[in-house]
Amino acid sequence: MDDKLKIVKEKLEKYNQQHLIQFYSELTDVQKSNLLNQILKIDFEEILELYEKSKTDIFESTEEIEPIDYSIKSELSSNKIKQLENLGLKAIKSGKVGVITLAGGQGSRLGFSGPKGTFCLDIKPQKSLFEILCDYLKKYSLKYKVNIPWYIMTSTNNYFDTISFFEQNNFFGYDRNNILFFTQENMPIIDIHGKLVLSEIYSVNLASNGNGNLFSALKKANLIKDMENRKLQWLFVGGIDNVLLDPLDPIFIGFAINSKFEIASKTLFKESPKDFNWIFAKKSNKPSIVDCENFTEEISKLKDGNGKFLYRETNMLAHLFNINAIKKMSNISLPYHRAFRKNPFVNTEGMKQVPDTPNIYKFEQFVFDAFPYFDNIALLRVDSEKEFAPIKDFNSKFNPEIAAQKYEKFVLNK
Repeated sequence: MDDKLKIVKEKLEKYNQQHLIQFYSELTDVQKSNLLNQILKIDFEEILELYEKSKTDIFESTEEIEPIDYSIKSELSSNKIKQLENLGLKAIKSGKVGVITLAGGQGSRLGFSGPKGTFCLDIKPQKSLFEILCDYLKKYSLKYKVNIPWYIMTSTNNYFDTISFFEQNNFFGYDRNNILFFTQENMPIIDIHGKLVLSEIYSVNLASNGNGNLFSALKKANLIKDMENRKLQWLFVGGIDNVLLDPLDPIFIGFAINSKFEIASKTLFKESPKDFNWIFAKKSNKPSIVDCENFTEEISKLKDGNGKFLYRETNMLAHLFNINAIKKMSNISLPYHRAFRKNPFVNTEGMKQVPDTPNIYKFEQFVFDAFPYFDNIALLRVDSEKEFAPIKDFNSKFNPEIAAQKYEKFVLNK
């Protein structure tokens, strides 16, 4: 223990983070050991470099941005829709499609401390977000007598609670051999002075490092090998909170296959030019999602010769990746984005303190940063009324009440 403490002290002194062991003498032997081991695993070089880079705001140059082609689902002919649907159903029936769900979040903004996927929608009978998503999979699995693997990415914080919830609910009647859980990795959070933060006097505060960690997390869990063994060709990637998101939409799957591209995404139309939604565009001739905060309204109003808007397609977290794309991205480290958040911390007296305003930086990787590693992407704009009802909190338009109303209208009464 003394040798390990000496190494830790030297490491903390090098990076000016000595405060992380200021309460060391008050800890139990187990707490001391856990804290030292945790500190030894932290890449201080990486987190401090991210902190320094984050001091400079990065603005998108409109000179580097070009329009990207997209299709509008509602404008496709009935014959085209049927052709794409048949193509997608063929892939589903032959067991070539799997589903990846991003479920690392907690339900704190919805008033409870469990995994967000365990939140229940107020319908009759009540169903959790996990069960609602599972119902989509069961529909195709039972109808076409095919195994559809479901890969669920959790955080380290909600991993065991998520598995326990599935066990308590008998995996919602789905074959448990086709539900595979894995965890995303963590990154230390850092305050505005460049200091790592303690969550307890015996633990450094870590946060999940974003949904872009998906690819390396799959590789680390040996699940890409599982996908290959199952002979999967397409993986749908979506979040847990959109109750209208059919992860096995055969039209979208057929659309992706028909495009001959390795990646595809559903998009939503940005209704107002003043909205700060990130948009799909080509950047340096590669498909990208760009931050348009510094774009002028005039750019958002631009149209092509056929009257189609050039820069109004936004991300709804509904993507398809070919298995080769998944494998490729598992060997690439995506960039980090900074988020300024409120987060409880241990103050200099060793007391847990809850701030009134944002106080820490969190660094996250995003799935969409994988797009520029490919030559093109197939984009399909869908109707937000029929396909987009995420549950974020109780105070915005993306609340449980509206989601329940849309779910009953477009799913239960379909």
